[in-house]
Amino acid sequence: MQQLRLHPECAAGPIASVEAVIEATERGCKARFRLNGDITRIKIPVHAGSERTDFLWKTTCFEIFWQPHGGAYYREFNLSPSSRWACYDFDDFRLNSRDAPVDAIAISCSHDHTSLWLETEIASKLPLPAKVALNAIVEDQDGNIQFWALDFSGGKAEFHSEVCRVIELNGANQ
Repeated sequence: MQQLRLHPECAAGPIASVEAVIEATERGCKARFRLNGDITRIKIPVHAGSERTDFLWKTTCFEIFWQPHGGAYYREFNLSPSSRWACYDFDDFRLNSRDAPVDAIAISCSHDHTSLWLETEIASKLPLPAKVALNAIVEDQDGNIQFWALDFSGGKAEFHSEVCRVIELNGANQ
């Protein structure tokens, strides 16, 4: 698993570290995220039916950005511990956002007092090779938000930035 970094403008909070891993599959991808810290002090969305839902990023959730080589197009996945999800396509940096086609997204989430694990299996056309970002948004019980990513550009946290897409995937089961 790879270590995500807390954005430098975010205050320390109940989460001490975030780890994530992704692999391409024949049908799309699989990813795992792990929050480490005082899980009792973060907001965890209540489990709900798996369905497409907007604005998941306003509280604790996880994100995958997938950008095939050779263009500006990219796809964003939002994955909630509730099992709700969203998927958007963009033509370029935040340009022409629209719902992206997805065959299926399965999300499982479990936690104890010190860790939260989210696993997902996504069935969607995800061209390879690609540059990928793994991100986490964590809201604490007081409403403070932390942003976690593999890398950040300068300034405010911006997950849509290509700088965040540091993982290179070249083939299924990589």
